[in-house]
Amino acid sequence: MAEKHWKPGEPKGDPARHLPGEILEARLRERPADPLESGRVSLIVRRLDDGTRETLERALLSREEGVPGDDWHKRPPRDPEAQLAVMQTSVARLIANGEPLTTFGDDLFVELDLSAANLPMGTRLAVGQAIVEVTPKSHDGCSKFDARFGHDALRFVQAPTTRAENRRGIYWKVVTSGEIVVGDAVRVLRRTPT
Repeated sequence: MAEKHWKPGEPKGDPARHLPGEILEARLRERPADPLESGRVSLIVRRLDDGTRETLERALLSREEGVPGDDWHKRPPRDPEAQLAVMQTSVARLIANGEPLTTFGDDLFVELDLSAANLPMGTRLAVGQAIVEVTPKSHDGCSKFDARFGHDALRFVQAPTTRAENRRGIYWKVVTSGEIVVGDAVRVLRRTPT
């Protein structure tokens, strides 16, 4: 039944790679901490109309389109609070367990702590030449996430006790358009206290 919700080229995930919750939690604690002030862009992804993903070496983030050509700007209504879906690279790699990071459906993967404690809503960041802002919209897992990474992974990102860690990621909106390139710095410009 859930199959009909997928577009033809959309990634579905490999159940053989799904990790149990206790392994996800243990590996999360074992990984090195991500930087708090300045990290880098590890991956830029454009989600195409047919559901396929295209990785980009560079992109011009814009206030009008987010990642140009990404299907965000074609989905009515275009929610500016969900313009750029962003995930912490180390957490994504942990959950993916060898699957391509493009399986997630996020636009940007960054090496930076995305927790609410580190990046409260309203925080502004420089990403390459662009400036973005953390939006208040919650980035939650859904049935597609469950199918791609398993029930335990969905619980891992949605657990109320760890929700503020933003394991599933966060949303940014573009404040100032500018080019970004894989490897570019991601720097906190100012935090807005919650």
